[in-house]
Amino acid sequence: MIVDALLAGVAVLARPPRTRALATAGALVLTPTLLLVQVWDTPQLHPLRNHPLYTAVGAVLALIAVGLVAWLLYRRPRLFPVLAVVALPFRLPIETGGQTANLLVPLYFVIAAGALAWLVPRLRGGSVDPDERPRGRLEWALLGFVVLYAVQATYSLDFDKALNQMVFFYIPFALLFMLLSRVDWDRRLLMQCFGALVALAMVFAAIGFVEWVTRDVLFNPKVIRTNEFASYFRVNSLFFDPNIYGRFLAIVAILTTAVMLWSRRQRDVLLCAGALVVLLVALLTTLSQSSLAALLLGLAVLAALRWSVKWTIAVAVGVAVVGVVAVLALPGVFHVNLSTKRLDKISTGRVTLVKGGATLFGDRPIAGWGSASFSKAFDREHLGSQAESVSASHTIPLTVATEQGAIGILVYLALIACALGRLFKGAHESLPRAAIAAAFAALLLHTMLYASFLEDPTTWALLGIGTAYAPVAARRMRPAQRAQAAAQARARVPAPS
Repeated sequence: MIVDALLAGVAVLARPPRTRALATAGALVLTPTLLLVQVWDTPQLHPLRNHPLYTAVGAVLALIAVGLVAWLLYRRPRLFPVLAVVALPFRLPIETGGQTANLLVPLYFVIAAGALAWLVPRLRGGSVDPDERPRGRLEWALLGFVVLYAVQATYSLDFDKALNQMVFFYIPFALLFMLLSRVDWDRRLLMQCFGALVALAMVFAAIGFVEWVTRDVLFNPKVIRTNEFASYFRVNSLFFDPNIYGRFLAIVAILTTAVMLWSRRQRDVLLCAGALVVLLVALLTTLSQSSLAALLLGLAVLAALRWSVKWTIAVAVGVAVVGVVAVLALPGVFHVNLSTKRLDKISTGRVTLVKGGATLFGDRPIAGWGSASFSKAFDREHLGSQAESVSASHTIPLTVATEQGAIGILVYLALIACALGRLFKGAHESLPRAAIAAAFAALLLHTMLYASFLEDPTTWALLGIGTAYAPVAARRMRPAQRAQAAAQARARVPAPS
């Protein structure tokens, strides 16, 4: 697993195209191999082991399908980002390791095909990237976190879960980041991806509205049981979790708002406004407090980038003060009860999880309990009920502190600082940078209140597209490269008449 993480790091960080291609090929082979070794003796693989001929035929057909799509992407490279964006939200329930996981199988297929289309010409030689973007601090922090996670899995209480995190999330998403950051983005391609996202959101919202009207949720037995006994009803559309559904809606709403704010055509403004109405109503049906908070932050960031940082902060502080005064002046109207027990109930056990996580961090503050070990450590130390212990902390910094200790927290904070620096530098200058920066800020807040930071492909997609737009190339060039770029720029400027 450590070797796999190092291969992903080389694929992103190395300079020679052939070296990156070899590392990418190694990761594409090693990642599914690790998964196959892990689940080989599990009951769900019995049919495959008992029918080796069918298994071999299925594997060959899957490889042929990947090869055909890779050939298509090689001929039409601009198709890859559209397919990747379309595949981002689709999760399929797959049983692995005795548990059912909702896996991004369509996205894995697109990543494998895209990586194959990218690496084959470079392995054959003679092909050099037209834009050799230098690797900056963000890439080192991002892949450093992945390698550290693999290293700290060696003493984890839950190695199987750590392995799942690597093979299902970190390794394939690192390749997704590498591929998206090297796309030659333009307005047409960006709007194609945006249109695909909005269309998907409309479909998901329609399914969610049907769930709301019929009071019948399609997935997640836990949500179904909660809806049966609670006084409220939550929908999740085709997503397994209402909070993940809400996060997707919030991100699309922020991107739609950005397009509306920067657009100069009345038709575009009206279309975006209509889409926003549907998205906001759909978001309300999720009852996801973390998604609503993320949306508000994203809108505030857009306001600051579009108009004024100072006035945005002033308005936000004013609204917060009015809200606090209203709650304190009329506690009976708002049913205010700030007791620990009440807060724990409102937050569905978050207070207990935070207290337990703080205790676990205090026990092992330097290196933590090991990657992906929060649940088992929480249960082993008897810090909550069995129902509470099966969940993660739902607060990413706390999860990192518990599992990876101060070492992991330092790398995590460095990663956040580098990501914000990369995306917000010059974000006010254009629509793409502003939209990506606001969406990432919203997603970051959502991870503080719920879960899934680097486990969400949206994080890597935003960082990859943001890197493609970020003005980092000239700052990272060697002196000779900088002089050559300056000479080329002067040559493109016409001489004065």
